[in-house]
Amino acid sequence: MQQTEGPKARIMEKVSLTEHLMVVKIKPEIPFTFKPGQYCTIGVRGVERPYSIVSSPHEESVELFVELVPDGELTPKLWQVNVGDIVSIRPRAKGVFTFDDKYPNQLMVATVTGIAPLISMIRNYLYLGMKSHNFYVLHGASYVDELAYEEELEKLAREHENIIYIPTVSRSEEDRNQYWLGERGRVNSILDKYIERFSLSPENTIVYACGHPGMIEDVKHNLGSKGYKVKEEKYWRD
Repeated sequence: MQQTEGPKARIMEKVSLTEHLMVVKIKPEIPFTFKPGQYCTIGVRGVERPYSIVSSPHEESVELFVELVPDGELTPKLWQVNVGDIVSIRPRAKGVFTFDDKYPNQLMVATVTGIAPLISMIRNYLYLGMKSHNFYVLHGASYVDELAYEEELEKLAREHENIIYIPTVSRSEEDRNQYWLGERGRVNSILDKYIERFSLSPENTIVYACGHPGMIEDVKHNLGSKGYKVKEEKYWRD
């Protein structure tokens, strides 16, 4: 593979989840720090794009959850790299989509790869041994096999009473979801149901919305108009 210019990171692991989704772990060859919820900018052969970080700052590798955009400029190149290959990485993480500890209830709403920064926040929270917040994680996808980190989140929900995980699929009638027994519908369409169930209110709850721009706009319109503070991170196809 052609070498990159500037700071570099080595591909340590690649795991394909579906034809269009994969988890990549990279190890920067420079000191690299970040806050949970921030993103890093990586590149292949001169093409760079930002990706939210899944891992917690204490982990050795920087973990990314990537969706293939067939006509995109970078993701097809990422699908071609192998373990041991080198990518570029900007030296500083960026972003303000970070954990806000002022609210006891943390309502996290994501579509597919939008779960990435939320996982980072939860992993770091548990690593620090904090116990004073409740996490309500609603994760939506078209198909069950797109619910990456479902196993991890379900395990955390079993082990920690302050973590509740609710996955949902929107195309429940299709064969690919034929064995799905969980929640159905777009993630933003089930929000009100679970806000009522968990007795959440604008006074005690912050909302994080990450992923598809349409979902985020709907959440902002619905909950923002009711007085909720909504933090957002939009993912555009590129």
